Amino acid sequence: MNAPLQNRVTPFGDIVAISQRGLFTGNRGIIHDPATKTLLNKRWSSKAWLVCTCEYKGRRRDVMANRSWTELFFLDEAVALAAGHRPCFFCRREAAKAFRAAWAGARGQAEPPVAVIDAALHSERMERGRKRIHALPGPLRELPDGAVIVASGSAHTISDGRAFRWTEHGYEPPQRLVHAEGMLTPPSTFMALLAGYRPILHPMIEALRSDQQHRSV
Repeated sequence: MNAPLQNRVTPFGDIVAISQRGLFTGNRGIIHDPATKTLLNKRWSSKAWLVCTCEYKGRRRDVMANRSWTELFFLDEAVALAAGHRPCFFCRREAAKAFRAAWAGARGQAEPPVAVIDAALHSERMERGRKRIHALPGPLRELPDGAVIVASGSAHTISDGRAFRWTEHGYEPPQRLVHAEGMLTPPSTFMALLAGYRPILHPMIEALRSDQQHRSV
């Protein structure tokens, strides 16, 4: 069995080589060498960091094989958004339109050109070459579904008021946290979540929640 390529994205925005593939692909431009299928030193070549569908009109791509965009993979959309990506207007047009509408609604403004969204996200992603961790905007219990926080150094996706810890093997059973160091989801994306955008979460979250409820009965 071949070793996994270095193209899985963590909620911290790191690109790592783990077996986890997930629900979505996406890209940050061309950041790999197709001859070796390895990453270049840079981790993006464009401010447009996208979240794409893994299947689109039956098209299939040979991953990292061409001098085209570098295929990255995310466990789910919450992870992708936390890393600083946003929905693609080509293959996920309806999701992208909903994201932009929520973005504008949160600000009480007209829907902006996508370049404005990309520029804002780019300013919120990194700080001195490292992923920015933002201050929590409110109590943990009030965070919307899909927000990703940092607690005890680990990333946790919020769903229905519970925190599901991300690992390279998937999510762990939910916890009720009382403290977190900050938020990985960029503030602009967080505002879109508050305004009604609902990212697609991995089905294991619902399965873990149901299992916990069953055990507590």
